[in-house]
Amino acid sequence: MTSNYLDIKYKYMNQPLAYVHPGAKIARNVVIDPFTTIHNNVEIGEGTWIGSNVTIMEGARIGKNCNIFPGAVISAVPQDLKFGGEDSLAIIGDNSTIRECVTINRGTVAAGKTVIGKNCLIMATAHIAHDCMIGDNAIIVNGVALAGHVTVGQYAVIGGLAAVHQFISIGDHAMVSGGSLVRKDVPPFSKAAKEPLSYVGINSVGLRRRGFTTEKIREIQDIYRILYQKNYNTSQAMSIIEAEMEATPERDEILDFIRNSSRGIMKGYTGSV
Repeated sequence: MTSNYLDIKYKYMNQPLAYVHPGAKIARNVVIDPFTTIHNNVEIGEGTWIGSNVTIMEGARIGKNCNIFPGAVISAVPQDLKFGGEDSLAIIGDNSTIRECVTINRGTVAAGKTVIGKNCLIMATAHIAHDCMIGDNAIIVNGVALAGHVTVGQYAVIGGLAAVHQFISIGDHAMVSGGSLVRKDVPPFSKAAKEPLSYVGINSVGLRRRGFTTEKIREIQDIYRILYQKNYNTSQAMSIIEAEMEATPERDEILDFIRNSSRGIMKGYTGSV
């Protein structure tokens, strides 16, 4: 029964209303709906469904059990005037869902690839620019625009219509409010909202859903109180956190994120806007 089902899907994959380049590597039980175009130098893993009117261009590497909804364009050349036609990739991890009319550009010589992690949900009309790195289990909501070289951590959530400046980093488990203009880095475990974008607490609901204990959530809250609510500058706060807070993976992740921030982290919310 299973074998026949796979055979049917395989025949359906080759139905005449979709174009699959002979050089594309398509796993045996991939389903490709009508009016889809798949270019050369594309690899698609087992169990993936490609909806109608999808365009998958050279350099795409799509994992297993993904769902690509109608109108998506995967691995188009970057919208970067410095792009010189170099070979690069757009990689989508296993079990990820790409909804309608999402655009994901491939990388440039800078990183060589754009990466979407495993188990991600990229909602309709979002744009992922060249050289972005999206961690596993991230959620990018409808209409989000990520400029080039943006890094989004694991389990991060970016609310609808948010616009993220190039080279921004958004940490693991962070949550960005819908409609935000993200010009500064968003540290792990935090919530970001308001204009200008500001710290508005930690993502305690998300952390609890992902199995963080009450004690661990309190520890993260204590770290951010020192960073944002004690009137220290960032350097002072980091020194105090390092001296007074127990060394844990979460503490070190926050400190490392701030140290490595190229654009600086978002500020605390003052209530003045």
